[in-house]
Amino acid sequence: MEDKRILYVSSEVVPYLAENEVSLMSYDVPKMINDQGGQIRIFMPRYGNINERRHQLHEVIRLSGMNLVVNDVDMPLIIKVASIPKERIQVYFIDNDEYFKRKSTFTDEEGVLYPDNDERAIFFAKGVVETVKKLNWVPDIIHVHGWLASMLPVYMKHFYKHEALFSDTKIVTSVYNSGFEGLLDKEAIEKIKFDGVPAASLAPLAEPNYQNWMEVAIAHSDAVIVGSEDLDGGLTKIIASSGKPFLPFTPKEAFAEAYISFYKQML
Repeated sequence: MEDKRILYVSSEVVPYLAENEVSLMSYDVPKMINDQGGQIRIFMPRYGNINERRHQLHEVIRLSGMNLVVNDVDMPLIIKVASIPKERIQVYFIDNDEYFKRKSTFTDEEGVLYPDNDERAIFFAKGVVETVKKLNWVPDIIHVHGWLASMLPVYMKHFYKHEALFSDTKIVTSVYNSGFEGLLDKEAIEKIKFDGVPAASLAPLAEPNYQNWMEVAIAHSDAVIVGSEDLDGGLTKIIASSGKPFLPFTPKEAFAEAYISFYKQML
């Protein structure tokens, strides 16, 4: 993977958030590629429960200041950056006071999903792509982890389809059992359609539950990785019937060789 460029876009990354399947793999995989001589960038949201002082986040003025339109409303984009200690790995944080200042990730103190999680996902996807454009950094592969990051394949295939910068970029999505209970906003499909995404591409989002949300992400990806050992049967069927190349679940002690081989098939 020498000098190959891989962009990691994740809902959660260790050490900035608690350990779970998504956050651990969103650290372990980039570290492995970095150790192999690949060039990597990691993007995640800057949730309010991330301690900026402890993790030494700082705003990147030259990348901040843009407004992104979400559902016909201008939302300011703030970019912060930090380095993972001892790893020489930079992490970019997508921030906005309206969407990410609250002191938890996806739900309130009662465990109820935030009503604007769909908009947060749209903002995050657009924020990542716009920042990568400003960096003028062309990824060979974009690897998506976690459901809040999973609108990125949709936006890449439609909203940004004419961006020459990404003309040869391949999108890999890891699918986990780490989803959400219940439904996102019923208007999510309309908000995404506002950005010119065809209704037919979003049909499953008529009921925006986790499985349907991921079905849309899978349909817009070039390849899929099974991230959970006992992946939900419904998601397994969606992956199998998608026609996309996919990598079955690989345990941590063996994932490096399997992931590198899979990546090389994409290049």
